[in-house]
Amino acid sequence: MAFSTQKRFIAGVTCPKCGLLDKVQAFSDDGIDYRECISCGFLDEMRVFSAPRELETRVNAAADKANQVSAVKLVDPRG
Repeated sequence: MAFSTQKRFIAGVTCPKCGLLDKVQAFSDDGIDYRECISCGFLDEMRVFSAPRELETRVNAAADKANQVSAVKLVDPRG
């Protein structure tokens, strides 16, 4: 259960039925999450999934390697 039983608006969400922005509210009933449009009455069960894992690419792999720390050994060239 991700939402409380109290109805709360979800900012920036467009209703899939009427297309109006900021009219959708989310709530939980008996452990099931729902979204409901206050404009047209659209009601749907929400299925919340975890975010997909980001694929490793040249761009984000370079950022990870930049944060790595490695030890450097200094050698005196005179002996």
